[in-house]
Amino acid sequence: MLGPHLGTWLARSPRLLPRLLVVAAAVMWSTSGLFVKNPAFDAWPQQWRGVLFAFYRAGFAALVLLPFVPRRVQWQPALLPMAACFVGMNICYLTAMSWSTAANAIWLQSTAPMWVAVLSWVIWKRRPARRDWPALLLCGTGIGLILFWELQIPGSWSGRGSWGVALGLLSGVLYAGAVMGLRHLRNHSPVFLVAWNHLIAALVLAPVVVGVQGWPSLSQWTLLALFGVFQMGVPYLLFVRALRSISSQEATLLGLLEPVLVPVWVHLVLHNPETRWWSLAGGGLILLGLVSRYAPGLANRTSPAPSPWQACTAKPGCSNQNRCSGEEPP
Repeated sequence: MLGPHLGTWLARSPRLLPRLLVVAAAVMWSTSGLFVKNPAFDAWPQQWRGVLFAFYRAGFAALVLLPFVPRRVQWQPALLPMAACFVGMNICYLTAMSWSTAANAIWLQSTAPMWVAVLSWVIWKRRPARRDWPALLLCGTGIGLILFWELQIPGSWSGRGSWGVALGLLSGVLYAGAVMGLRHLRNHSPVFLVAWNHLIAALVLAPVVVGVQGWPSLSQWTLLALFGVFQMGVPYLLFVRALRSISSQEATLLGLLEPVLVPVWVHLVLHNPETRWWSLAGGGLILLGLVSRYAPGLANRTSPAPSPWQACTAKPGCSNQNRCSGEEPP
């Protein structure tokens, strides 16, 4: 019987369950390409497809998250720019996935930790630590590789493919802005912050959606509900729960399953062989850079003062101060 054995494992290793929760969240997050690339949405206008996906996903995710928001929340002006970055990130990411490959979109968004370090240097004059530079170099090389070969495709300068790559890169920058906002607001409930971001995204995008599209079909409604609930809302709840017991470094490392699996699901389930060799090579360099940055922190629990890179970059859902600083939870 698996039940008694699982109970024994969990009792012996109290961090096993939160690690499994992060893995489950990463697997659920990695299904985004299955929805965006689904043939059921081929009739949607391509120029607005990312906005439409962003609206419906945010709306359904907000419905899942709002019941878990504490009754008392405190207003701060910083909530607005954080939400603006989050809205922009979602539009850019989902549009990039619609216009380019799923691999390009997710790998370029995954450069957010690099942009956190860069923006912290530019805005707050916090230089990246020496241990950050190899990761920055690897991520930058991976970005350059993807951009160079994408622009070699005939017609790329006039087509949507190159714009999709550019929007994927911009989604990484905006992701970094959202993460920095979350770190600034780390004294708030993480569930409130995530629910707030999704609610604002749905409200801001609603007028655009009404103006460009009629009602989805029944099958589309089902897929969109799954997109918001299964791919976004529930994983955030699992992730926030896990962060009570494990550090952001460990969660970030486990969360790297998401960019690895996104193109895999698209290829296996939708039989979409769109991933090109330079996407895999560039993504591999980005993954290597992230692993090189976070893995040593797990081996050395008494790490020195955190660098800007450690601004809780696993997902915009960690707002607890010790998680964001890279300290180990008690």
